[in-house]
Parts: sequence; structure tokens; C-alpha cells
Amino acid sequence: MPRQRRAVRSAATPDPRLDLMAGSIDLYRGRIGFVHPRDPEALPAEEDISTDEAHPPYWAQLWPSGIELAHAVSARDWRDAPVLELGCGLGLPAIAAARAGAHVLAIDRSADAVAFAAVNAEQNGAVVETAVCSWAHPAPLIARAPWRLVLAADVLYGQRNVDQLLDLLPRLVDDTGAVWIADPQRPLTGEFLAAARAAWRSVETTPTRLPQIRIHRLAHPSRPGTAAP
Repeated sequence: MPRQRRAVRSAATPDPRLDLMAGSIDLYRGRIGFVHPRDPEALPAEEDISTDEAHPPYWAQLWPSGIELAHAVSARDWRDAPVLELGCGLGLPAIAAARAGAHVLAIDRSADAVAFAAVNAEQNGAVVETAVCSWAHPAPLIARAPWRLVLAADVLYGQRNVDQLLDLLPRLVDDTGAVWIADPQRPLTGEFLAAARAAWRSVETTPTRLPQIRIHRLAHPSRPGTAAP
């Protein structure tokens, strides 16, 4: 569970991205510290040029799904495993994987999210590669497949997300890899899982420490990804 946070205010700027809160969470492999904007609602919506839409800055909030996913990841040894986090936000699952020995790439469509994930990783002594990348243009991710583990937290909140993930995820792993999605039982989760069971030979749902958060584990895709030549 996250520990009480403290304000870290920037004295000479009105930029809400620089008015920070600091906190920490306890994992199997010790504590992870992090910072995030104190008031995410004060941040402006972000333009996504790939879809010509504006999105709320969801990355700036500390979501319970991200905490529980980081906790689950930290329970295993990921030494030398290539791990990808989609929609990384503050980067807690990515940091947990890196602390467990993985080679991690954390991506988000928001440049601000990627910046915060990189700072949080550095503060924890974790080596995490970061990149701005939209799921609508995933070629760089597919080129580096197969990944041993693909992570995502609370991403099933929109139809576009569900459709893009159903198409993308089988191209990111092969039979040796898996996808872990932490989810607070969003309304579209049932639709996603029904479609996933038709495309993956293994779809399991496991509980977390919080009754409303589950982790859906997908393995053995019928259309596995392949490594870049």
C-alpha cells in the first residue's frame, strides 16, 4: 500500500507538473519511491496527434492497479528477461521488473508520463529504457518482439484501447512470453476477456491484495510475435 505522501512544491513556477507529491510503496524486493503531480486535475488535456484527440492526463495519478501489478511483478525473478510496459504512467511496474533483473522498456503516448517514469526509475537505481509510443503506431515495439513479459495497468477503460490491445498483444509475445493486465473490473473488461479467449490458448485471472483489482494473465497466442531479423 502507498505510504503517506508529502508535497514537494516548486517555488517559482505555476506549472502544475512541477508541483509534486512524493510517496512510496512496499514490494517484495523493498520499497519503491516515486513522485507525481500533486493535482493531476490541474494538468491540461494532452493532444494525441496520431488520433487527433485530446486525452486527460491519466498518467499523473497513482492508480491502485499499477500498485498491485508492481507488487505481483516483484514477487518473481525476471533476470535478463525483456519486459515491456504499455501505458507506463509513473512507471511503477516497470521499476519493479527492473529491480527484479529485467531489461525493461516503458512506453506511453504522453511525453510527460515518460519523463516521470524515467525520473522515478533513476531515483530507485533502476535501469528502465523509456520511449514515447502510441499503440496506434506500434512498429518499434513489434520490431523488438518477442517480449518475455508485457505489462499494463488499468488500460481497459475505452473501446479504442480494447480494440488496439486485442490486435497488438499477440504480436508482442511468443509461446515463451505472457501478458499481465491489472484491471479494476472496468465495464469493457468482460468484452476484452471474451475476445482474448478466442485468440490466446491460456487466459487466467488471479486476485490481488485488493478485492476489486484482478490480474489477467494471457499466454500462448494463436498469432505469436516474432523477433526482429
